Parts: sequence; C-alpha cells; structure tokens
Amino acid sequence: MRWYEIDDGGAFIYRQGTVRRIKGAGKDPFAAALCAFEFVGPCRFGGWNEDGSPRGIPHPAAWVQVAATSKDQAQNTMALFPGMFSKSALVAYGIDLGKEIIYSGMAGRIEAVTASARALEGRRATFTLMNETQHWVKSNGGHDMAMTIAGNVAKSRGGGARTLEITNAPLPGEDSVAERTFHAWSKLSDKGPDIPRQAGTYYDSVEAPASVELGNRESLRAGIIAARGDADWLDVDWIISTIYSGTYPAYQSRRMFLNQLVTDEDSLISPVAWDALAVSDTIQEGDRITLGFDGGKTDDATALMAMRVSDRLIEPLGIWERPDGPSGEGWEVPRDQVEDAVHHAFERFDVAAFFADPVLWEGHIARWSEEYRDRFAVRASTGSAVARRMDGSGGQLRELTDANARLVAAIENGHVRHTGNQTLRRHVMNAKRRINRYGVSFTKENPNSRKKVDAYAALLLADLARTRLAEAGKLEVPKRDGRMFFE
Repeated sequence: MRWYEIDDGGAFIYRQGTVRRIKGAGKDPFAAALCAFEFVGPCRFGGWNEDGSPRGIPHPAAWVQVAATSKDQAQNTMALFPGMFSKSALVAYGIDLGKEIIYSGMAGRIEAVTASARALEGRRATFTLMNETQHWVKSNGGHDMAMTIAGNVAKSRGGGARTLEITNAPLPGEDSVAERTFHAWSKLSDKGPDIPRQAGTYYDSVEAPASVELGNRESLRAGIIAARGDADWLDVDWIISTIYSGTYPAYQSRRMFLNQLVTDEDSLISPVAWDALAVSDTIQEGDRITLGFDGGKTDDATALMAMRVSDRLIEPLGIWERPDGPSGEGWEVPRDQVEDAVHHAFERFDVAAFFADPVLWEGHIARWSEEYRDRFAVRASTGSAVARRMDGSGGQLRELTDANARLVAAIENGHVRHTGNQTLRRHVMNAKRRINRYGVSFTKENPNSRKKVDAYAALLLADLARTRLAEAGKLEVPKRDGRMFFE
C-alpha cells in the first residue's frame, strides 16, 4: 500500500524503491505478484470515485521487465508466473505464457532482461523489477545495467515508470547496487525523516536488532523472529540449526538470516557493534567534553565531534558534506557555519580539550587556539593548544595508530556510546583498516572514494583528547570561574 501511495493529483509518491528481507522470506513471489499486477491489473490512477477514493485502471501498454545479472536469476521470478494466473485470467486478459516474453491481449508484456546495458538502452518499461541487487557489481555489468535502467525510467512519458529492487542485506565494501542504494537512501535520511519521501525514494527493510548474540540461542531465536516479519512459514529452529552447523561464517549468517549489514574483511568497525551502542541520551549544556575536528574544502567532508568526558558519549556538533548531484558542483565547505558551530560549542559546554587537524584550516585553528587556549586542561601538541596533525608527521604515527586501536576496542567492547546519528554511522562504516609498522590505523576505500570517513577522523581526535586528559590525571579538574587552567 505504501508503494502505491499517490498524491492529491494521482501521481505516485515513490519513483524508486527497495524491499530488503532475509533469505527465504518470499521476495521473489512478492515481486512476481507486483509484476503481474503491473502487467494486467488496475495499477494506475484512473480518477476519483464518488466517495473520494482513487480508482485504479490497467496500464494501456504495460511493459514489465524482470532485470537480473544472469538468466538463472531472472528465472527465479519468471518461473512463478504460470502459477499466478488462473485459467479465467488467462482467457480474460488474453495472456500468452511464452518462455521468454509473456504477452497479453492488452498490448502488454513481461520480459526477462539480463546484464547487457547496450541492449537495454532506450527500453521504456513501465515497471522494472531489479532482482537480487546485492549481486549487481561492476564486474558482472550490474553498475552499467542499473544506470541504463535509471536513464530509461527518467525518459518515461508522463513520469509513471518506476523501479523496485529486491535484495538481501548487501555486504559493505563490495560496492553492489544494493549497497549504493542503501547509502543513497541513508544520505537522504540524514537530512530528515521526510526527505526520502520528498525525493521519491522508498526503502523497506525488516531486520533483527543489533544486540542479537549468535552464541545465545534465545537471543538468536528472537532475532530471527524479528527479521522474518510476517514470513511465518520460515522454520526458526531449522534456521538456528543451519547457523550452528557452521555452513556459513558468522557475517553471512547475520546477512542472510538476520538481514543485518555486516562488515567485510577490510572494514574497521562492524555495523552490529556500532549499532548496539546507540542510546537516546544527548550531551547536555554545561557538560564537560572534548572536541575533535577534521576539515575539508570542497570534496572532503568537514566534521566537529564532541565526546562527553564522564562516559565517552559521542555526538556530532556538525558534519558538512558536498551535496550529491548538480547542487554539489562548485560547492565549498561553509566556513562561517563551521566557525559558528565551534564558538557555540564553547558557549554551551565545558571544553576540556580540543584536537583539530590543521590541514586546509591552519588560519582558523590558529585563531581557535589563541582564543580558547586558557580553557583547556591539556594541549593538542607542543606547538599549539588545538592543532594536531592526522597524517602521522612529526613522529606521531604511533600515537595515532594506538589511539585508533583503543577506540576500535572500546566500540567492540561497548565502552563508548553514541546518539545514533546516521551521517556519523555512514562515515564510521566507510572506514577501512590500514596496516602500518605500528599496528592498524584507518583509511578510506581509496583516495578518490566518495565514501567519506572525516567524521570518524574527528571522532578519533576527540577520543584521543580524552585519553590525554586521563593520562594527565585531569578527567576531573576543578573549575575556576567557569574556566579551565593548565596545572
């Protein structure tokens, strides 16, 4: 019902959508039913009834595509159609159940299409089902296929064509179409709960809570029941026995049977571990905090992070990113907004330390250091109260590597908390492991990657500042007239 929601003019609210479910939840039968409805059913707005309800009519020339990266994958859906039409329906709609293309007497068709972007070019389908997009990657033509489909939909007459993806939880870092869709939806959601709807993007995922423990049978049972939703035909005990048999590694079990996004081998932090740390608490005015800052100019993001000294509660005070699409062309970080956020932090909170990477922001950080240095209990470096480089120069690579190890361990062991900010989550999930001679540090996917990690860098600096407070014995330093002093 949400997928077919219309506005006051009868136009669909959503132009593209995703249904993400666990293995065996019936994604293919559900998708096939939608395809059949789009094929001959009353799937388009046909005016208003006398009681004010909308009236549905069939599309006059339905062109339904079942898109997949392989013929076998497409057949998972196509093979369901013969059992979905009754004999009377076959006669009434003149349906010819051909092997490759299904035709109707209403000038409609359902066809399977596979990963040939050139062959797809220009096909203006009225509805496209994108099957199992967690498998659509660059190497099998999935990226090109998705772009071609999007271009075809954009050219549809009257704007009524739509696409719907069905998928399991994608593997982070694999860069599948399903992962790209999730990141795009997440960025929209970061801007507000109503923004995806305004953008015409629908995302429907039923998943287990992050707190599920695979080794705890009752916890696992509850998680599977939560993730299966209304797919109550799934045998919970059978799934548990499959997980415990060792057939699948833990990360695959979480993906397929709990519908959870889990880390790949190069990822720094597990989504499950991070999500388990979310709380409803926030940093309050007057709280003692440390600040971390990592700044960009055009492409890289800029982030100001706060960490409460007493319990390591993490909260972003500002994350600025270049917008996607045409609005991002020529964009630069709004430095006046960043300045305001920094000064506002000092007005609201008791800032015990502030560590900031000076690259591209040398002048600003020099001013912040000059203005606020008497407030701090520890300095960021010998040469500045605030500036602390993140590139490992000046013999500081070991310190940063150790700081990263401490923060990752604290996250995995539940020793930090965060406010659930989705932009911060995305940056944390984007962070990859980087091995150096001192241990494991972090990096982004590649130097030109659009998946930013700057908020994680700022978080690392805020946590390092708190560590320096602890090492100096200044986690609890008395105040004097509302100001902090070096001892």
